[in-house]
Amino acid sequence: MSLRLFVPFDLAAGAGLVLAREQSHYVATVMRARAGQAVALFNGRDGEWLAVLDDVGKGGVRLTVGAQTRPQAPEPDIWLLAAPLKKDNTDLVAEKAAELGASALWPVFTRRTNAARVNAERLRAHLMEAAEQCERLTVPELKPPAALDQVLAGWDSGRTLLFLDEGGSGAPLPEVAAGLSGKLALLVGPEGGFAPEERDLLLRLPFARAVSLGPRILRAETAAIAALAVVQALAGDWKWRPRQA
Repeated sequence: MSLRLFVPFDLAAGAGLVLAREQSHYVATVMRARAGQAVALFNGRDGEWLAVLDDVGKGGVRLTVGAQTRPQAPEPDIWLLAAPLKKDNTDLVAEKAAELGASALWPVFTRRTNAARVNAERLRAHLMEAAEQCERLTVPELKPPAALDQVLAGWDSGRTLLFLDEGGSGAPLPEVAAGLSGKLALLVGPEGGFAPEERDLLLRLPFARAVSLGPRILRAETAAIAALAVVQALAGDWKWRPRQA
């Protein structure tokens, strides 16, 4: 199916929907969809539904919901905390976080973070577009950007925090991830790594564990993507949903 959309509406058979202006523009002008075309819809709550475009005109795109194609299913609760990078690299991390199944993306400012701000609207758009394209049933939550010390001060101790440690104290991430389940989070620092005082703080926290991706120093965006892929493979989607015979 070529057209798949995230919508805020409740989804049920027979419901008539009118897309918002920006989404209507995307369907009509970018995708050049026509009346009668099938569209997959999801809202993060009601599973995935098949709908048909009734009208693609200047008054907005109207459609009617048909049958459910997939029920809503539980997903691993894995957050990605990442220091903001240059614009394009931050966009890349957001896109891949959605594709790799992160339940939340949290921009975290550290001592050595170079980016001064985060364009939240832009990141939400990347998260939604990636979720639409990769056929997941939810869009990752974008948490409000915050300083690392604030994030740690309010941390839920029931969520294990794995931080990528360039200081050499971290156990191999695959070994750690293979023994974990439940609520998890990954923390990836900026290009210059964590400041010594930040690393010392993390090492003292009972809910935090230092992990390593190996002997090579990776770019921050590469580390975020690689680490999330490892955790999802060993403690996330594959562990939650064994392949059917």
